Amino acid sequence: MAQLAPEVEHLYRRAGFGLSAADRQQLDDGQGYRNLVDGLLVFDPSATDVDGLIGTPGHVGITTSGPFSPNVNIAHARQRWLFRMVHSPAPLQEKMALVWHQHFATAYSKINGTYGGADGTRLMAGKASEDPVGQQGQIETLRGLGLGRFEDLLIAMARDPAMLIWLDGRTNVKAVPQENFGRELMELFTFGVDHYVETDVYAAARAFTGWNLRIVGTTGLGTAAYSFTYNASQHDVASKDFSFPLYSRGTSNAYRIPARSGAAGVQDGLDLIHALAFHPETARRLAGRFWTWFVSETEAPHDRFVQSIAKVYLDNGTSIRAVMRAVLTSPEFQDARQYYQRYAWPAEFVVRSLKEVGYLGFSVNDALTPMLNMGQQLLEPPDVNGWELGPPWFSTGGMLARMNFASQLATNQRGALRDAARPFNSAPEQLIEFAIGKLSLPPLDTDVSNTLLTYIRAGGAWTGSDTQLLAKSPGVIHLLAGSGEYQFV
Repeated sequence: MAQLAPEVEHLYRRAGFGLSAADRQQLDDGQGYRNLVDGLLVFDPSATDVDGLIGTPGHVGITTSGPFSPNVNIAHARQRWLFRMVHSPAPLQEKMALVWHQHFATAYSKINGTYGGADGTRLMAGKASEDPVGQQGQIETLRGLGLGRFEDLLIAMARDPAMLIWLDGRTNVKAVPQENFGRELMELFTFGVDHYVETDVYAAARAFTGWNLRIVGTTGLGTAAYSFTYNASQHDVASKDFSFPLYSRGTSNAYRIPARSGAAGVQDGLDLIHALAFHPETARRLAGRFWTWFVSETEAPHDRFVQSIAKVYLDNGTSIRAVMRAVLTSPEFQDARQYYQRYAWPAEFVVRSLKEVGYLGFSVNDALTPMLNMGQQLLEPPDVNGWELGPPWFSTGGMLARMNFASQLATNQRGALRDAARPFNSAPEQLIEFAIGKLSLPPLDTDVSNTLLTYIRAGGAWTGSDTQLLAKSPGVIHLLAGSGEYQFV
């Protein structure tokens, strides 16, 4: 199997979902690390649409009992997103969509409970080009803006129909300001709980009064149009005071949004978003999150890294692309000591396994229940905080689900694994070499290697026959892909 430089393998595990054998053959690591980073960061959006390949030979499969309808069927939408993660030529686009899905955690279940499953799916994952009224789902917005300016992403989420339902912005009116979005904008989306006081929550709620939801058509049928609307008559026109500055200190009152007419009141929310997006604490908090998402979960963020990334963020007008270039080329990211120091999210584990073990004849639908058992259901984070990352993924049940998925996939791929292992059939040690070459793993302890040798030798003398390869090659892959070592990226 073609092997790339360790720093390149590391880059694609973190900035994507690992590399398949075909990916490794096509990738030219001789072009230089920084050029590979640029290739991940800059891509033609029109060339990244792989949806037309769904259901075609040579790709991971899907399963349906009728037409594939990912715009209105939530299980199909989850299959489509997993398919993209496996096959997208722009893996960082999908990784950033997943990261922002965690950051702006919004769950399908509440929207489904409010407007029905078809509209809930459209608002979470609908593709405008496939929708009767051009409805775009939240995940599509995250994919499109995930490497753009964070301020623009905040504005888009404030106006996103799914978010307006999830955090009750649709009910935010001047008589009874709804606090949910304003609170989470400060606590979760920007500078964090330590940097605002309770009066700021009420002021933020008032700033967003009138930021409501417009619905045209009959809900529940998959044809209604949902959009943001600013309802000037429902905006609180009085001034709003905050405990942190919103404007430059040269203004008459940097801590106060001035009184505005209803017609001009939409600017209140925009001013607050701008202030929060450019707040130094937001820059530092996001830098810390990028450390956790991309560098390490076994060490606290290094001060130098946080300061450096926060500066890049502010100096580049909140550009996430600039931030990601700085993260991926940072000394900390490239430090070999940080390899395999992040706990793989279930989506990362499943997609990496498919890419490395193989997927022909396998359906992404068969990964949905295992992923749920691992603790992650796409489009259904447990609450506004998103999934609890790191070691909590690895409960007894979660780890068992990973081991079972590794067994399920290896068994499904046993014929292909036997065929690929034939050049390595001369000795048990070579079969282990084959399996290690298939999977991206940290160096294995001697005890692990000895356990694998014992497994291969069990049942009789090794001859390297096709019968032995059919039994043992998927078994070794299962043991390695289900091992503790493989749960790190």
